[in-house]
Amino acid sequence: MSIAVQESLLDFGDEPAPGAVRPERVRLSHGAWIDVQRGWLAGSAALFGQLAERVPWRAERRRMYDRTVDVPRLLCFYGEQTHLPEPALEACRDQLNAHYQTELGERFMTAGLCFYRDGRDSVAWHGDTVVPRGEDPPHPPRAGPMKGKDIGPANGRGSTEDTMVAIVSLGAARPLLLRPRDGGAGSTLRYNLGHGDLIVMGGSCQRTWEHAVPKSARPVGPRISVQFRPRGVR
Repeated sequence: MSIAVQESLLDFGDEPAPGAVRPERVRLSHGAWIDVQRGWLAGSAALFGQLAERVPWRAERRRMYDRTVDVPRLLCFYGEQTHLPEPALEACRDQLNAHYQTELGERFMTAGLCFYRDGRDSVAWHGDTVVPRGEDPPHPPRAGPMKGKDIGPANGRGSTEDTMVAIVSLGAARPLLLRPRDGGAGSTLRYNLGHGDLIVMGGSCQRTWEHAVPKSARPVGPRISVQFRPRGVR
C-alpha cells in the first residue's frame, strides 16, 4: 500500500522515537481527565509509512440493526503475546508504562491500530469497554490481526472500573471529539491530533465521556492511530 503523507514542520527526526512523557493534564467532569502532548513521537512520518506498508490491515464488515455495513476504516489488533510491527511502537509502550504504571496500577498490554484513509473513514461515539477482572474479553487476544471491537454509543456503559487508553496519532491531523455521556456541564471538546501527538484518556473517561473521529467533507490526508490499552479493555 503506497500512501504519501506531507510531513509536519514539527515532525523532526528521521528515526522514529518517543520523547519523555511530559503531558498537559486537563481535568474533565465526573473524575475523568485527559493528558495531551504534542509531537511526542519524533520521526512519526517515517513510522506512518512503515506501518501503512507492513501492517496486515483488514477491512471489516459489521452487523448494524437489520443490515451489514463496512467498518469505515482499516483495522489490526496486536494482543498481549504478539510482537508489535515496529520497534518504535515497543518503545512507545515502554515509555508509557514507565510513566503511567504506578497511577494505572497495571501495564499497557495490547495495541489496536486504525487506518483512516481519507475523510470518509471515521469512528462513532463510544467509550472503550472495561471487562471485569476474571472474565474473558469480548475478543480474546490472539497472534496477528483480528477483528476490531464493536463500537457505538452504548459501548462501555456497563463498566464500573476506571482505566486508561493511550493514543498516538500518525499522519495527517484529524479531530478527536470528546463529550460527556450525560450531556451535562461542559461542551464537546475538540483536539486535532496527528504527526506524533499523544493523548491519554484516564480516570472515568471511558465510562462517563464518549469520543469519536467524525467524517470530513473536506479533503484530509491519511491517519493511523495506535491505541495502547491494559488487559481486558476493548
